[in-house]
Amino acid sequence: MRASLARSAVLAAAASLAACASGERMSAAGDVHSLLVAIRDDDRAAFDAHVDHAALQAEMQWIIVERAKASGLGSLGVLASGPLSSAAATVVLRPDVFRAIADYYGYRPDRPLPGTLSLAAALTPVDGGKVCARDARTKACLLTFSNEGGVWKLTAFDARRVGLGASGYGR
Repeated sequence: MRASLARSAVLAAAASLAACASGERMSAAGDVHSLLVAIRDDDRAAFDAHVDHAALQAEMQWIIVERAKASGLGSLGVLASGPLSSAAATVVLRPDVFRAIADYYGYRPDRPLPGTLSLAAALTPVDGGKVCARDARTKACLLTFSNEGGVWKLTAFDARRVGLGASGYGR
């Protein structure tokens, strides 16, 4: 009897966690959809509403510092990281730079828009209440979104896999 109750409790807990994860993915899917439409349509205002510029600039600064340390530039890299990441954010955080990733998820001008349900299926909950849009082949996290005051915003991306300006991601 105890084993049966324990199994039931474990199954109930697993079902509850699955429901939370599904709810989180569905909650994020609408905002992720809006971002991908903004990218497809080159709508800067809608893009900016779904991107956390400060978080992405901080991530770029961290990458600059880490690469400088790895190449032996240490302090110089730390000193230059602020201005370099600010300049990088200006160049990188634009809808046209992310066009290849929007194309990859089916957000192309020549096709009907994918539904949010299919987009929710492409999202994976990750630590800290975030969701990640993965590459279907490699399972690498391409875009990471965080819930900021009820709006899911892009807070991280894998620059190597997104392609940053390189057309043809996923082709």
